[in-house]
Amino acid sequence: MSEQSTPRGTGDGAPEPEPIRWFGTTWADRKADYWVRRLAVSLGALVAVVAGALLLRFAVSGVQLSDAGALVDALLIGAVALCSAMAAIRSWKIFTEGRRSLTGWMAEDKSLGAVWLIGFVGALAAYFFRSLVEAPGEGVARATYDQAVAAHRRRRTARGGNDNGSGRPGRKKRRG
Repeated sequence: MSEQSTPRGTGDGAPEPEPIRWFGTTWADRKADYWVRRLAVSLGALVAVVAGALLLRFAVSGVQLSDAGALVDALLIGAVALCSAMAAIRSWKIFTEGRRSLTGWMAEDKSLGAVWLIGFVGALAAYFFRSLVEAPGEGVARATYDQAVAAHRRRRTARGGNDNGSGRPGRKKRRG
């Protein structure tokens, strides 16, 4: 989903966790539903990796059947492997550090769109391997959420639980 600098808030001002695709906000408390989703996402990503690899294998086989030559076959296989590796590295970085950490060639969405499209198997493989560790993107979302919760606690502690807005307990607002 979209990455924001501060999580949404509740009616009392306490932050809420941002939802993650396929997981919603279950990553925050890691109850039973979270583990079922982690298993389903891991299996789904693995099935998608296998299906994508078969699709690419059929595409490469089609080019090999055309008898274009060994050089063309080698270049095609090399290009698909390179695109998959680049997409996997980029996806892993997004899942572990967030989209804002992308720099250089990794930050190019439009000009390298074809590379990301051809390398979709690498991106799916990165998603699968990351889902074995945590919900993909959970680390970034958890860090943002923990910072927001800590800031909320500091604000509540600084007010001393007094919500009159003065910032100092025991002091009343002047009426003007």
